[in-house]
Amino acid sequence: MLDNIDKQVSSDLHDRWMQRCIDLALKARGQTAPNPMVGSVIVKNGQVIGEGFHPKAGEPHAEIFAIRAAQQTGEDLRDATLYVNLEPCNHHGRTPPCSEAIIQAGIGEVVIGAIDSNPQVSGTGRDRLLAAGVKVTTGVLEQQCLDLNEAFFHRMKTNLPFGIFKYAMTLDGKIATTSGHSYWITGTEARRVVHDLRIGCDAIITGGNTVRLDNPHLNTHGLSSHSPLRVVVSESCDLPNEANLWQITDVEKTLLITLPDRNPQLKQKLRDRKVEILELDDISPEFVMQELGKRGCNTVLWECGGRLGAAAIKAKMVQKIYAFIAPKLIGGFTAPSPIDDLGLTLMTDAFSLVRPQFQQIGTDFLITGYLD
Repeated sequence: MLDNIDKQVSSDLHDRWMQRCIDLALKARGQTAPNPMVGSVIVKNGQVIGEGFHPKAGEPHAEIFAIRAAQQTGEDLRDATLYVNLEPCNHHGRTPPCSEAIIQAGIGEVVIGAIDSNPQVSGTGRDRLLAAGVKVTTGVLEQQCLDLNEAFFHRMKTNLPFGIFKYAMTLDGKIATTSGHSYWITGTEARRVVHDLRIGCDAIITGGNTVRLDNPHLNTHGLSSHSPLRVVVSESCDLPNEANLWQITDVEKTLLITLPDRNPQLKQKLRDRKVEILELDDISPEFVMQELGKRGCNTVLWECGGRLGAAAIKAKMVQKIYAFIAPKLIGGFTAPSPIDDLGLTLMTDAFSLVRPQFQQIGTDFLITGYLD
């Protein structure tokens, strides 16, 4: 009986400190690509003696910050426990392997949330620690740790970013009136959630029609100093000379992906404004995502019209849906809907959301889920 109580107390403590690792990791949300988000805590006698998180690629990993802080206390680390939400790396990349740093610090126990799916790690960090005599526990709050870095794991598996398709519609499934007017479908609370969603993304993709009709900013509206790369995909390159996306700052940058030999005059004007122009012979969603994957993007948000959104879904470039629903009715057979033709003729062929969740945000509703 006492053994069971001790195990439960130990499990609860592990959960507590692993949750702290997750909270620390989230401090760098949207800024670590191509790396994952990682936080680490070192605990001795029930007290934190060191903690840290990975701020961005090229900077020290979370474990290193935690070890440095713990060493400054002068404590003997042999009976300390290091918690980390992702398996410590065991290879030389931009930084030395964290597994060796943990061993050199003399830390006696390591608790890991999830094993790293990166082929360069994938269990070798855990095995190196065990070989050095370090006690290792894995799988603590594992699902939460996997969810935290689901985009990173997806890119490790596919070499493509994790795609999120977000849209807002009325209760009768419209994203604008028959005249094209769309401001605002949802309320301020829902729009703030969208701005927060952007913080966790490395790029936002939109289409030329959205630029022409809505003139979006596609930024985080002051919620964070981080702003994802804004990507405009346009086959015709028939775009306005003036648009909010052409306003370039140190943190708000725009990439136009289009076909060669389309509207060279506009392209030059945009280059003069520091807009990056990428000409590809194929600008289908697959090729766009391949390009963003090469740039190290983990998470890409599709904020576009129904035509481009449908193309992305059919190409399996979307893994998750964020559907905001306003309790409003517009009507009109010709009013646009969020997703264009998917080529489906039977209800049994419909795309179903896996692990769907529903919540109310202000006066609006949000349904999220994964495409199988």
